[in-house]
Amino acid sequence: MGSSSTQAAAAPSRRRVALYLTLLTLQYGAQPLISKRFVRQDTIVTSLVLATEAAKVICAIVLLIAEGSLKKQFRNWTLTGSLTASGLPAAIYALQNSLLQISYKNLDSLTFSILNQTKLLWTAFFTYLILGQKQSSKQILALTLLISAAVLLSVGESSSKGSKGGSSDYVLLYGIIPVTVASMLSGLASSLCQWASQVELTYYIYFPGYNLWSLLTHSIIVQVKKHTSYMMTIEMSFIGSMCMLASTYRSPDGEAIRKYGFFHEWTLWTVVPVLMNAVGGILVGLVTTYAGGVRKGFVIVSALLVTALLQFIFDGKPPSHYCLMALPLVMTSIFIYQKYPYADRKKKD
Repeated sequence: MGSSSTQAAAAPSRRRVALYLTLLTLQYGAQPLISKRFVRQDTIVTSLVLATEAAKVICAIVLLIAEGSLKKQFRNWTLTGSLTASGLPAAIYALQNSLLQISYKNLDSLTFSILNQTKLLWTAFFTYLILGQKQSSKQILALTLLISAAVLLSVGESSSKGSKGGSSDYVLLYGIIPVTVASMLSGLASSLCQWASQVELTYYIYFPGYNLWSLLTHSIIVQVKKHTSYMMTIEMSFIGSMCMLASTYRSPDGEAIRKYGFFHEWTLWTVVPVLMNAVGGILVGLVTTYAGGVRKGFVIVSALLVTALLQFIFDGKPPSHYCLMALPLVMTSIFIYQKYPYADRKKKD
């Protein structure tokens, strides 16, 4: 069993966590605008996702080398531990990334960013379901405000036209629905990753009895506990890429790659959003591990302000009336959620 001092030593300082959160805020805020500007409409989504996952692996390996822990991590690596910690989240994130790439092209940048923050609701739901983390009544109110903002934006965007002049049905099908489903998947994957990181950092989970389930679970904990955020990123990117490659056997994207080539409609500038996504993936792993899924989500909601500012500066497009009405709801929900956390009455007594 690990000690609290070991955990403290393993965890980064508050300043470093704050730096991770700030960088992730900037990445989340700029990503929709960068992707919209540098990725062409006919670019094959699967090629973007696979390139992003490859870039994540390279970044994570470089960081492990810089830490001097690369050999140790691969020495302790096992297939069972890898699949247990990273298998399901990897498959979920691969699907999520594909949905986000579709949505990037068909939604206004600020609208996309606000709708994407409904992941906070799903993260709260799945952290309760998987980790047993409860929410206070005021935090539930904050999540309700967030839902209201998402509904407001959905109604406003679906009643208007898409970014490329498409119909409202097209915007709903290829813009609003993909980002909403992606947000749900993000909440699930984030909670699973947080579970895996808690197993890694604490070692305090105990399953009494000697039935098959307790023995199997205990053996998994022993194998997963030495994972770092970088190692999980490598595993998840690799497994997710295998899932994406398998899907190309029958998918329209697979046919397009075989017909036109992997880099169809790519330009030199397409590399920019790919690298930004890769760096964001590394930061998400670090923040989820050390700050928690829900807290991460509410901090990065401030990326909405970054998106609004960049969209106005570079596109000369002021926020829509629906965005202006939704933004204070989102920001209020952030304040309430952070200000009034859940407190266990039994512990107080």
